[in-house]
Amino acid sequence: MRWQDLITADPTIMHGATCFRGTRIPVAVVLDNLAAGLTPEALQEQYPTLPERAVPAALAYAADLARERILPIPA
Repeated sequence: MRWQDLITADPTIMHGATCFRGTRIPVAVVLDNLAAGLTPEALQEQYPTLPERAVPAALAYAADLARERILPIPA
């Protein structure tokens, strides 16, 4: 899973927060909801525009962040 294919940061969208490409859904929203116990299926119901691969991409992104290195975010 290459999270870079699905996650982007654009200063003109959501003030530059990392979002899923083609949406205004921040990655943090998905991660927060997963941490709160929501299932990927429940997330898809709440956010119907969320790409199917969003959960694995968000987890891969979070794993890279946890490695404490600088991550380039594609625009």
